[in-house]
Amino acid sequence: MTFEAIRPVGEEKDRGYWSRVNAPWGLDPELVRPERVVAIAERVGKLFGDKGWFGLEVEGWENLPDAPVLLVANHSGGTTIPDVWGLMIAWIRRFGVDRTVHALAHDMVFSLPPVARFFGELGVLRAGRERGRHVLVDLKRDLFVCPGGDKDTWRPTTDQFKVNFSGRKGYARLAKDAGVPIVPVSHVGAQHSLYVLSDGARLARALHLPQVFRAEIWPVHLSIPWGLGVGPMPHFPLPVTLRYRIGAPIAPEGSVDAIDAAVRGAIQHGLDELRDAQTPLGARLVAGSKRLGGLIRSRKRPRRS
Repeated sequence: MTFEAIRPVGEEKDRGYWSRVNAPWGLDPELVRPERVVAIAERVGKLFGDKGWFGLEVEGWENLPDAPVLLVANHSGGTTIPDVWGLMIAWIRRFGVDRTVHALAHDMVFSLPPVARFFGELGVLRAGRERGRHVLVDLKRDLFVCPGGDKDTWRPTTDQFKVNFSGRKGYARLAKDAGVPIVPVSHVGAQHSLYVLSDGARLARALHLPQVFRAEIWPVHLSIPWGLGVGPMPHFPLPVTLRYRIGAPIAPEGSVDAIDAAVRGAIQHGLDELRDAQTPLGARLVAGSKRLGGLIRSRKRPRRS
């Protein structure tokens, strides 16, 4: 499940099988249930923080202007998307449901009825420019996208500190059309929850996956529990610290190419700074083992009567 690029409106009718199943989930932003958002955030949020499976650090909240804004981030961590979960948990902890943010996702996220309803009630929407414009202009709510989508989240670990939007610029067109600022978000951490050997783009083309499922990759990775995994299979992520840096807003002025270059440059700058401050591998393993030990000990504690 990867959060990916906004597609032109004209492509909405020809997006294949996934775009036709389990409607209306992911089509209507008004289906979001705030009480559901809070409940899931409280439950899943136990995994994030000093005592959770994932450490969680966010810098730059002061750079966030009033709604609506278009949040644009790099993407890491494979199909399990711990990077998206971490940022959304941090957002809800800061704003509650007073500032609703919608995320745009690949239609495949809505392929199974229970999953479609789960994400639909959390405000996740199927990627589409008109849908995004409705959120920003009509509802005046914030919108979150990872333009690199599957290509970015499954980029090889050797390129872990490089932004890979794969030439996708629909987000810049949307921001320009809606007249809202773009807020760049840089992230490191989720890419250490597995090791990606290759994105498998050649294999995907050989299997005609782009035409059938809009899937441009078929990655090869080392992950738990698969060992050597082939395909975008969800994995059990290693305990890592998720770090985010929210950059200064970028006005959607000039050409789409210029806007895209400015956003990618800002995110890359944030990644470079986060990389330089990255905890060494040995220390990350020690910290992860401590979190794992703490969680195990907390499970073994007897309940008070």
